[in-house]
Amino acid sequence: MNKRIIIGSDHGGYDLKEYLISHLKEQGYEVQDVGTNSKDSCNYPDFALKVALAVQKGDFERGLVVCTSGEGVAIMANKVKGVRCGIGYNEEVSHLIVEHNDANMMALGAKYLAKEEAAKYVDAFLNAKHLGERHAKRVSIIKDYEEKVYR
Repeated sequence: MNKRIIIGSDHGGYDLKEYLISHLKEQGYEVQDVGTNSKDSCNYPDFALKVALAVQKGDFERGLVVCTSGEGVAIMANKVKGVRCGIGYNEEVSHLIVEHNDANMMALGAKYLAKEEAAKYVDAFLNAKHLGERHAKRVSIIKDYEEKVYR
């Protein structure tokens, strides 16, 4: 995994996003922040889409999205062909979404996570590697379906 990451949030995830940016920079990551840049009310799909499209294009291997629950940004991200976004709700799941599902994005729910806890989840996500083998077959089923639907 390279040391470049893209991150975005809505107003509900703004504080956690800012914390995670600092955390990632301390670890030597180059972080691209696509907003939002305040706690003013905004639309979560806009920011999740910016991250997902950058991941889809290959500009970034992995992306992070944050909103109040993590659900909305995950739903939006998963509308983009080639994006597999899981919700990091504990440390184990945060690495399993990569190991088993080859996730290239992770969503977090700021209202339900302490900042330090979320940082651990991000570390688990970024340090995980896809296991391949039987898991690769399952991911290929997803990719095959995408090819049929998104021609």
